[in-house]
Amino acid sequence: MSKRLVRTVINLEAKQKAWLDSKAAQRRVSRASLIRQAVSEYQVKERRGSDVSLHQALEQTSGIWRSGDGLEYQVRIRKEWQ
Repeated sequence: MSKRLVRTVINLEAKQKAWLDSKAAQRRVSRASLIRQAVSEYQVKERRGSDVSLHQALEQTSGIWRSGDGLEYQVRIRKEWQ
């Protein structure tokens, strides 16, 4: 099953278009194919970036309740709502 492609229009500077045309010719692919590949690579990079951020957050907060009781804190803080 092939993926359905959606046409879109983008505005580029003349130098950007020339660069894309040159790269597409070197790789023997269409400009559209080159742009789709770039978008796919950007998506992968973004996903990896968010994974790294999650990993960093877990490392930075590891053991945060070692010197206290998380449940006790929750009970105390929720009493403020009453």
